[in-house]
Amino acid sequence: MDIITTLCHEFPVRRDRMENVVKLIDDGNTIPFIARYRKEMTGACDDQALREIGDRLQYLRNLEKKKEDYTAAITEQGKMTEELARAIADAETLAALEDLYRPFKQKRRTRATIAREKGLEPLAMDLLAQDRRSGTVEEMAASYVDEEKGVETVADALAGANDIIAEIISDSPEVRSELKELILRKGVIRSVAKTEEDSVYATYYDYTEPVGKIPSHRILAINRGEAEEILKVTVEIEDFAAMGVLFRHFVKPGSISTQFVKDAAADSYARLLFPSVEREIRSLLTEKADEQAIKMFGQNLKPLLLQSPVKDQVVLAIDPGYRMGCKLAAVDATGKVLTTGVIYPTPPKNEKEASAAKVKAIIDRCGVTCIAVGNGTATKEAEIFVADVIKDYHGKVTYAIVNEAGASVYSASKLGAAEFPQFDVSVRSAISLARRLQDPLAELVKIDPKSIGVGQYQHDLPQNRLTESLEGVVEDCVNAVGADLNTASPSLLQYVAGVTASTAKNIQTYREENGSFTSRAQLKKVKGLGPKAFEQCAGFLRIPGGKEPLDNTAVHPESYPAAKRLLELLSVDPKTLKTGGVPELDRKAAAYGKEKLAADCGVGLPTLNDIITELMKPGRDIRDALPQPVLRADLMSLEDLKEGMELTGTVRNVIDFGVFVDIGVHQDGLVHISQICDRYIKHPSEVLKVGDIVKVKVLKVDPAKKRISLTMK
Repeated sequence: MDIITTLCHEFPVRRDRMENVVKLIDDGNTIPFIARYRKEMTGACDDQALREIGDRLQYLRNLEKKKEDYTAAITEQGKMTEELARAIADAETLAALEDLYRPFKQKRRTRATIAREKGLEPLAMDLLAQDRRSGTVEEMAASYVDEEKGVETVADALAGANDIIAEIISDSPEVRSELKELILRKGVIRSVAKTEEDSVYATYYDYTEPVGKIPSHRILAINRGEAEEILKVTVEIEDFAAMGVLFRHFVKPGSISTQFVKDAAADSYARLLFPSVEREIRSLLTEKADEQAIKMFGQNLKPLLLQSPVKDQVVLAIDPGYRMGCKLAAVDATGKVLTTGVIYPTPPKNEKEASAAKVKAIIDRCGVTCIAVGNGTATKEAEIFVADVIKDYHGKVTYAIVNEAGASVYSASKLGAAEFPQFDVSVRSAISLARRLQDPLAELVKIDPKSIGVGQYQHDLPQNRLTESLEGVVEDCVNAVGADLNTASPSLLQYVAGVTASTAKNIQTYREENGSFTSRAQLKKVKGLGPKAFEQCAGFLRIPGGKEPLDNTAVHPESYPAAKRLLELLSVDPKTLKTGGVPELDRKAAAYGKEKLAADCGVGLPTLNDIITELMKPGRDIRDALPQPVLRADLMSLEDLKEGMELTGTVRNVIDFGVFVDIGVHQDGLVHISQICDRYIKHPSEVLKVGDIVKVKVLKVDPAKKRISLTMK
């Protein structure tokens, strides 16, 4: 297999550029670095496409390695043929390759193995050939009766031959492949209840759906129901159609052994083949569902990480609770903790007046401008309390509901304890909530991405694959935004391209021992950060107010000469980079002629455009252009909702069958996929992403079940 050719067929990338991508990956370059700083070599492939190419490259190389291993193993057995060698070379998937190798794989001791040990293989092959037109199968088997070998009767000989033929049929790559295709086209998956008790799986108590059409979220749902022993799940196909596949390959009419082979095929199908293929089909469906769920998790995580920060605000966080009260933490605009405390405005104490007085005192003393309320236990009561308290500030203090998924994980972690050893776990959660509103990315990187809660069935997914995928998403987000070299925590720095966890700690140590970095070049003095790591990370690390203005941009140090030449050619004073940038730079570049300008600066056009974008607004934060968090000063409840009411909300989760929208009533509403837009869409992610601000209309409210149906039409 020519792997480059295969990749070019699967991805819209020119061959020379695909060769560059593969070489860049093989040379140890990180995906963010390749995506940002090697656009000319790759044709400006984005980070997602590069990760997909990297995954596919690894799969194809693994496939080629297995082909070599299996070819060597079969050759060693003396069973390799030209036809088999061609089939192995042409295999396009690991599953197809495994089917080809199956007959030659060392098996545990089976009924067929025992029959072969008794010398019955020649009889089985004679019967399977179906060449004899006279006599009986009993006469054919008579000469194989041998008490010493454990074949005491003709029936014993025929039973052993049946076992051998059944295994041969079951191991046939052609039969297995055709049967799997048939099931994917015409099979159904069925689930039935193993209990009479009601459960969340009631929909699937007597449920069937075509194998080829069942969506990923239903696969994961019935898998979980099966794992919890509430459902029994099977794959079904008409026996007549399935047996037709076996008969076409192995049954020849007119022989005295034809019926024997038919019976052996039926035994093979029921005992060996179908159970094995059913497992493979279930595994294939689960694998596809897992990949879809992981992809969806990543798509939801990215906009959550890239939420626009609430800048220059003093935030008071309230982590709601009942018996233990609501924990408070106020932080200044830089995230520094100003004060902490606890109030009891919720049951059972209901100390509303004392709690209000304490909150107002903190607002006045610390200059709080925004309150972050966690969306966990007792949120409704806490939100009602906060909305009432801030009425006296006449809009000068707002509040926001902050998703606290993962905050408790962080607060109980070693990292949380190291950051705030003086505070207990609950106070750390409140601090995390406040900082999460101020800078979601900087705070969320401290939490295992799986704990952030924007996926579906994440605990059922292959954890290594999920972790790998989500960490890739976090890495892409951190590098898209960039990190302040002098203030970024090690948790954030370790996601910067080329920076490891140990290097991140070394950067922090360097800051503590030598003071703030004044130039990117100083990175070369950090222990463990060599030339390759510097190349990968330098462009993603910013130094606001440093000696070199370009150090506060995404311009890579390797392109500094080009950037300075650009300013010179366009007669722009470099000092303007320190005073807000050069807004008119793109217009000047266009007037000069961008292609000529790129050539005169010694860079490609994509790099030139990136440099111009950075110099127009040095230190820009890409998140500033994204939707701002919804800050509220009033409050609604579920009971306030009426059918037809129009509201503004924030998309909190995107799943296969719709999106959940926070409309400020303590319970997210569901916009079913059919209610998202007038045109047909295959998936909600085609239209919406987490964090989007949307206009919705209430379709139906069920207060008893706390369900809200919304529409965007």
